[in-house]
Amino acid sequence: MTYCVGLRLNKGLVFMSDTRTNAGVDNFSVTKKMFTWNVPGERVITLMTAGNLATTQALVSLLDERSKVVAERNPTLLELPTMFEIARLVGSTLKEVISDSRPDGLEASSSFKASVILGGQVKGGGATMFMIYPEGNFIEITDDNPFFQIGEAKYGKPILVRAYDPEMSFEDTIKLLLVSFDSTIKANLSVGLPLDLQVYAKDSFEVIERPRIESGDKYYQAVSSGWGDALRNALAQLPGYELK
Repeated sequence: MTYCVGLRLNKGLVFMSDTRTNAGVDNFSVTKKMFTWNVPGERVITLMTAGNLATTQALVSLLDERSKVVAERNPTLLELPTMFEIARLVGSTLKEVISDSRPDGLEASSSFKASVILGGQVKGGGATMFMIYPEGNFIEITDDNPFFQIGEAKYGKPILVRAYDPEMSFEDTIKLLLVSFDSTIKANLSVGLPLDLQVYAKDSFEVIERPRIESGDKYYQAVSSGWGDALRNALAQLPGYELK
C-alpha cells in the first residue's frame, strides 16, 4: 500500500511519501512514489502516486517520455501554461493508462486503479495542489481543505487536522508530517520507511533538495519516541473516569 501527503502553507508546498510496496505479507520492496519536473525560474511540478504499481509507473513514464518529444503534438507538462491544464493532462493520461491496461471484455478497472497528488507552480500562477482520481477527474486544494492524502490516510489524518496551521514554518511542518507518518507506520504494515520529502517555497521555481529519511535517521527517531512519550504524559494528565 502507500501513504502520501501533500500540504499547502502560506510559504509554499510540502510533500512526503513512503516507499513501501508489497505483494503479500512476506514480499516487501522499496519503490519511489514521488517524482519532480523542474524548469528553473519557470516551473516546478511534483507528482506522488498510490495504487497499482504498474499503472503508476506507466503514468510517470508516459508523462516523462512525452515531455522530451519535440514534434507536432499537444503541449506537455513542461509547456502547458497553468497548473490546472497540467492537472487535466495528468488526469487524462492516468485514464488512458488504466483503459489500456484492461484486458478485452473486462468492465471493472479496480485492479488497475491509481490516485495522484499533483502539486507545484507555473510562472504567472500560484503554488497549488490537485487530487487526481482514477477516472481522470480532480479537485484543487482550498483553504478549507489545505492538504491531500492518498493511500492509508486514516491513521495519520487526526494529527494533521488538529495541528495544521497555514502559518507554520517548513521545519514545523516536516515535524508534523513525521508524526503523521510515524502513526501510520506503527498502525499499518503496508506503509514503511524510508520516506521521501520535498519542500517548495512559493515563487522560487526551484526544488529544495532533501535526503531520504531512513529508519536510522536520528531526527525521525527523536520525533517518534518523543511523540509517544508526549501522548502517554497527556493521557496521564487527563481526569480519570469514575466508575459508579
